[in-house]
Amino acid sequence: MAVKSSTKTKAKPKPKKDKPIEEPVWTYRGYQMKASEFVTAMVHFFRAEVQRANVWRQRLDTTTNWAVVVTGATLSIAFSQSEVHHSIILLNTLLILWFLFIEARRYRYYELWSYRVRLMETDFYAAMLVPPFHPSPEWAENLAENLLTPSFPISMWEAFGRRLRRNYYWIFLILLAAWVAKIWLFPTAPKDMDKFLLRAAVGPVTGEIMIGLGIAFYIFLAVFAIATINMTRATGEILPRFGDEVAPASPSMEGRHTGLRALLVPRKRRRQLLALIITDKAEAVSDRILTDLKRGVTALEGKGMYTGKNRSILMCALTITEAHNLKTAVAKEDPKAVVIVSPAQEILGGGFAPLEEK
Repeated sequence: MAVKSSTKTKAKPKPKKDKPIEEPVWTYRGYQMKASEFVTAMVHFFRAEVQRANVWRQRLDTTTNWAVVVTGATLSIAFSQSEVHHSIILLNTLLILWFLFIEARRYRYYELWSYRVRLMETDFYAAMLVPPFHPSPEWAENLAENLLTPSFPISMWEAFGRRLRRNYYWIFLILLAAWVAKIWLFPTAPKDMDKFLLRAAVGPVTGEIMIGLGIAFYIFLAVFAIATINMTRATGEILPRFGDEVAPASPSMEGRHTGLRALLVPRKRRRQLLALIITDKAEAVSDRILTDLKRGVTALEGKGMYTGKNRSILMCALTITEAHNLKTAVAKEDPKAVVIVSPAQEILGGGFAPLEEK
């Protein structure tokens, strides 16, 4: 009887493919943040900024409600009793003007948070939906600068004009019509224009002066509303990418406006710096700056006054958000180097504003 013997061979395990190592996008004190963790942090930051913007948007609505309620109450009192003087409408007009100033100031705070939200929407999230799926090169720097040195994206002129056109001009027109109606109808219609002007007087101020002041006030409001109509830097409105083709913090906006708009629109550009690096390892430090910061470096030769030792002086233009990275890059190659960072009035070319304006 033959016995068959069989041998079982174990299947060779398939070689596991090495997973690509995810490079950290942020390193601090030994901690490394991966790309997924970075996106998660940005999501939470985006939600926080949206909440901030919503709070200030609600405060805007609150101020408008104050103006509407006060105007309604004033008109009810003025027209319910014939003996009430028409100056109560004038006082209400001044109060509405004060509400408009408060709302314009709140609108600037709203724009501060809304600018960050809009920046992440257009240059981070929108960029993730369109190939090659990478954000705009400047969005992170614009956002970081706004976090380090917060500033209002729009001027008080634009905020005042925008809120005037959207809500308050109609309230002022209602008050104007109510003021004229109060003078003309109560207690009875005047027989001639002289009687009307006599009724328009307020204390020692004659009716002619009061009518003239009223006309001048409403002409001023109309001119102001028209003069600020082309200011479209408010990111909270339904506007394409900040209203201009570039972000408000971009240095290319410098000198673009002329005339009245140049007077009303604040000149906004990213803060620029000039760094001088005194080092014995000029080539290594230069290569490190070119690699880490992608900034050009110019080398000058210097000589110590007392030591007589020749040392290299590197000159590099950068923005405020790159200052910390510059110090880190220099410290890696030459911890004994001397770094001098000073503000620059204007930097043209080389990744900054174009040298020749179109």
